[in-house]
Amino acid sequence: MGTRAGVGRGTGISAELTVLVGRRAEVTEVRRLLSVSRLVTLTGAGGVGKTRLALQAAATVTRAFPDGVHVAELADLRDPELLVQSVATVMDLKNQSGRDTLHVVIDHIRGRRLLLVLDNCEHLVDVCARTVDALLRAAPGLRVLTTSRQVLGVTGEQVFPVPPLPTPVPGERHPVRELLQYPAVALFEQRAASVLPGFKVTQENAEAVAQLVGRLDGLPLSIELAAARMRTLTLHEILARLADRFALLTLGSRSAMPRQRTLRDLIDWSYALCTEQERTLWAQASVFSGGFDLEAVEAVCAADDLPKHAMVELVDGLVGKSVLTRRENGDRARYQMLETIREYGYERLAESGKVPTLRRRHRDHYLGLTTRAQAQWFGPHQVAWFTRLRLDHANLRAALDFCLVTPGEAAVGMALAVAPRHYWITLGSLSEGRHWLARLLAAESEDSAARTSALGTYAYLGILQGATEEALPVLGEYREAAERLADVSGLAWAQHHLAMTALFRGDLPRAAALFEDAVTVHRDLGDLGSATECMFKLALVVCLQGNHDRALELCRECETLTVAHGESWIRALTLFVESLIQWQGGDHRTVDALAREAIRLMRPFEDWWDIAMCVELMAWSAAAAGGFLRAAHLLGILQSLWGTTGGTLFTAPFMIESHQQCENVVRTALETTAFDRAFRHGAELSVPAALAYVLEEAAEALTAPSADRSEHADIALTRREREVADLVAAGMSNKEIAAKLVIAQRTAENHVEHILAKLGFTSRSQLAVWVHEQQTPGFPGLPESAP
Repeated sequence: MGTRAGVGRGTGISAELTVLVGRRAEVTEVRRLLSVSRLVTLTGAGGVGKTRLALQAAATVTRAFPDGVHVAELADLRDPELLVQSVATVMDLKNQSGRDTLHVVIDHIRGRRLLLVLDNCEHLVDVCARTVDALLRAAPGLRVLTTSRQVLGVTGEQVFPVPPLPTPVPGERHPVRELLQYPAVALFEQRAASVLPGFKVTQENAEAVAQLVGRLDGLPLSIELAAARMRTLTLHEILARLADRFALLTLGSRSAMPRQRTLRDLIDWSYALCTEQERTLWAQASVFSGGFDLEAVEAVCAADDLPKHAMVELVDGLVGKSVLTRRENGDRARYQMLETIREYGYERLAESGKVPTLRRRHRDHYLGLTTRAQAQWFGPHQVAWFTRLRLDHANLRAALDFCLVTPGEAAVGMALAVAPRHYWITLGSLSEGRHWLARLLAAESEDSAARTSALGTYAYLGILQGATEEALPVLGEYREAAERLADVSGLAWAQHHLAMTALFRGDLPRAAALFEDAVTVHRDLGDLGSATECMFKLALVVCLQGNHDRALELCRECETLTVAHGESWIRALTLFVESLIQWQGGDHRTVDALAREAIRLMRPFEDWWDIAMCVELMAWSAAAAGGFLRAAHLLGILQSLWGTTGGTLFTAPFMIESHQQCENVVRTALETTAFDRAFRHGAELSVPAALAYVLEEAAEALTAPSADRSEHADIALTRREREVADLVAAGMSNKEIAAKLVIAQRTAENHVEHILAKLGFTSRSQLAVWVHEQQTPGFPGLPESAP
């Protein structure tokens, strides 16, 4: 942000007293848009820096407009009838003829090349739209750049949503030098130093600064207001008071416009621009965490004063006024508020006394969602359900929290926490699942179907984490509860959990008998999904007992059932078992093919646990085939994958001996430095880059000669290109990159295309590997003949 003083010579652009931080890429993009469109509108939440960006962009294009750049500041203009007069004034036009002022302006600009900047149009959007449309039609040489929290809606308008400043990822630690590469951090340091001379971001305060700018959503105005508090408070005191950010962030510049002196004034201005129904929806939608879709907002917020049929129009209004941001995930649009905007809405909701009602509706919606997901889990919609629930994970947490803090709701919370049955496993969050279940079980001790299921799930997650001794008493309690309730399905799952314990302890005969029993009961109940899951695990045990024919027979039956129902997850696990059977039979080529196919099916679930098991088999196969360097990389990748899940190979003890044999063989075949280097680089690969290597999707890049690599290493990317490249390496699509950086999808596509061309690459996988190489210098090519 910053304060304007004086007027730039000959341009009508105010000179700034403070430097614009971290907006080089955005300025470049606005300039590009002005070169291809005659009307560009910068939109975004209040305090995001639209005005500063517009003025900076305008200042860089003055040479392109020989007849001048003219800036009309509209924030203090209340009478729409005076808009045209304001435009005339900034052009030094005087109308003493009695003619319509609009015609005077048109006559003046016709035949000229000039840029008109209209700053803060949102409260005059209708008259601004009409005026701009008339001026553009009359003057082909005119370009118009506007800032507004709401689009004008004029034909040909190019909209550029101004994103908040990038902030560090929560929880990640960075050296100070890297941290200052984040514009939000650099801005805070600069502004804090202006009120507290000598202030710098150091290793000691780095974590607090990163947390502060993240909690402020990267909003420049919020960051500047927080920095102003450094005059009297410490960083930790500011953080502690952020719960009431609207009271804390009040020390704006006296020369700023009144609505920009405090955070509350700024958001009040946005609130005043909304209709009564939009304000109500803003408040009620604040119960969502991490975003929501149209179905959710209709289910939770629709009421007599907000009819369901009006919801699309109201959501559109809030998107148009920059209260909500919109992004696409598959075939669904999702909407999100910045945390600052959400907290303001939540305050309004609290004032209305409707927080308990809305939180209960919110909980009920997500309980219904997870119940539907469970009912359809064994079928063709499995991946879609998992993807949807993963996107709503923050909402599931909020719903679970409501159940914990609200008396009498713990049993409902348990039902929410166990559906779908394997949500926490496929999510890779065993610890979080146990965390919620432990608190819910402690809050409610009365027997119920929900509590019984919660006991079983809590015990099973503990078994998977290797905490068998801790889980067994809970498993006993689960079994007793199922017996009291005559829960036949629950008793079958108890058999399954006991079988898993026996398997992990190496008691294969007991495990086989228990799995056999579980399969029979689930089949008798008509629960094919549960029967098939127990069946593939029975196949695993039978395989470990050496009965490969019976194991393959069970796998074939599982595969027939899963394919017939369009199911993916159990089918992938069945392929893993088949791969293990082939390993034991000595068919190493088939091992690799089956494991790859299993990983491809598991990938949409981000089921790193079971993917790690498949990579384990591929490492053995590579070593057996003499591919020792590849095996070393796979062993390193395994370490990373197990770390991602919070699990260890010791929860699959039937694989430990072969793992150790594989590692010993590879260490013997390679020199110590070669093994350590390959292992380390495998462990340091991002998960998307690791999977690309595992599946050999990045083979061309990975096996490229080292001369090519050094050639690319000399090529420098811009800061924004580097940002985009990192997101490509993280596995994001162009659409996801656009949403992350709050840029147009076409802009993201252009960045990716330009980066690939600049580096001479033809695929995103090559780029992902290159990014990793730049982070870990000396990463070798991977021909198996390497020493």
